[in-house]
Order: sequence, then C-alpha cells, then structure tokens
Amino acid sequence: MNADASTKRPGGRSTRVRAAVHGAAVALVAERGADQVTLPAVAERAGVNSSTLYRRWGTLAALLADVAQHRSEADAPPLVGDLRTDLENQAVWTLAELSRPGGIAFFRAEVAPDVDERHEGLRECLRRVGERFRPVLATARERGDAPPSLEQVLDRIVAPLYFRVVFSIPGTDEAYVRELVAGFVWEPAPEP
Repeated sequence: MNADASTKRPGGRSTRVRAAVHGAAVALVAERGADQVTLPAVAERAGVNSSTLYRRWGTLAALLADVAQHRSEADAPPLVGDLRTDLENQAVWTLAELSRPGGIAFFRAEVAPDVDERHEGLRECLRRVGERFRPVLATARERGDAPPSLEQVLDRIVAPLYFRVVFSIPGTDEAYVRELVAGFVWEPAPEP
C-alpha cells in the first residue's frame, strides 16, 4: 500500500466506517437497549471487523459517547420568529432526542467517568445542548426582544428535562415542556 492510500482523507474510508458503526450502534441500542449491545454485535451490523471497533473505541461506552458527540442537529426545528414558540420547539425537540429509544443511553455514555474525564464529558454535553438554544436567543435579540440568558434557559428548561428523563419521572412529555416554557418569565424589550 502506498503512502497516499493509507492517509486519512475527509469523506474516505474512515468516515464511511464511522458512519456505518454509528448507524449500527444507534439501531442496536434502539432495538435491544444499551445493556444488550456488544462491540462485536455492532461490528457485525456495520459490516466491519470487530478489531476495528476495539482499536478505534476500545469499549462500547466509548463508542456510545462518540455517537452522542456526533449526533446530527440537522433535524432541529426551524426558527419561527417568536421567542416562546422557538423555545418550546427547541425544548420539545430536546426532549424527543433524549426520550427516543437509546437516547438516555447515549447521554449516560457521554458523561460516564470511564469514557473520558467525567467533567469534560459533562462540559461537552452542556456546550452542545446550549448550542441548540443560542440561535433562538440571538434571533430574539436581533428582533429587539429581551430574551433570557442561555444560563437561565439551561437552568429552567433544559436541566428539568434532563433530570426528569434520567430519573424516568412520569408526565415528562410535550405538555410538560410547554408548561416549563410558559412558566419561564422574561422581561419585555425596553422601550426605545
């Protein structure tokens, strides 16, 4: 094999393998639950040798954390131009992502202490979730609204969602999300 063929290139074999492995992991976790998935099962579903998974990720927890960190935000709801509606839409979508089959397993893997330094995983997860709400708040500011801070949104909307999903608290549904947002009072834009 020559040097050119062995180098990693964007969109090359490495990218295809990662996509196949991630897809297989998501499907298997949804079908069986994270506790019933193994690296060899993921490798078989992805059509790759299991040694590839052990070499690249080492453990199932590391693979699930990698999947969580690279999940696409492509399905995020579009902004409609109303702060309350945009906050509701993002929060409902966040709940749906977390509640779908395997959603909580990917979150737990990402913040698990055996994958990476625990605090680093938590910070990355918080950063990624915060990025979902930044456009909502920025767009509201551009319209002249006085939206809450990102920290307030994380404290009063996102944190309760994660808490309730992690601990399987009944009634954590779309209606609950809308109540959270409705109860979240922000100041109106100052008069010019």
